[in-house]
Amino acid sequence: MRFDIIGANPKILESSLTNGLIKRAIEKSFIEVYTHNLRDYSEGNYKQIDDTPYGGGAGMILKPEPFFKCINRLLEERTYDEVIYFSPQGNKFNQKTANDMSLNKCFLLICGHYKGIDERVIDKFVTKEISIGDYVISCGEIASIVFIDSVSRLIPGVLGDGESAITDSFQVETGFDCPQYTRPEEYGGLKVPDVLLSGNHAEIEKWRKGKAEEKYNRIKK
Repeated sequence: MRFDIIGANPKILESSLTNGLIKRAIEKSFIEVYTHNLRDYSEGNYKQIDDTPYGGGAGMILKPEPFFKCINRLLEERTYDEVIYFSPQGNKFNQKTANDMSLNKCFLLICGHYKGIDERVIDKFVTKEISIGDYVISCGEIASIVFIDSVSRLIPGVLGDGESAITDSFQVETGFDCPQYTRPEEYGGLKVPDVLLSGNHAEIEKWRKGKAEEKYNRIKK
């Protein structure tokens, strides 16, 4: 699976791409990730990539020219299953979307900054807009890491335990996991629930489902 990321702040990605799950997925050749700095496609001595919005208003807008040059070059080299722009107007990213996306092979991820990007970039190239939640973050590169991590972990072989991905939170019906315990059986005066020590798998599964539903009902009230 290949991810190409276009943005104004590619250095923000360095830590996530060189640590943890994404690093392991890259090292095992399950995924490829390539970053593209907008400034490499801008012109002039100052390599300007932003400008004030037409019609007035606060903030700056990322200019269309660097995006067009970069995207057109990449499209000459390969076809993308999806060209995604991370924006608050996009469809809310959830586990079903991640599952669906994991069936694809090639993504172009467009990252905004400041007040956004010139709408002509979206009109010309974007096939899907995605929001990772109803809150403000500093740039789309952060959203791109959330997307890559969520989708990559669904590729068979990326996780050490092949069952982990299908039993994760939000893969189950309620969307919530049950309480989890490990050794020792008692610590700090607190004990592991007896049912988990019983060896009765039917009762354990019933308990886990009930606890997950309790969490779900508590949060949804």
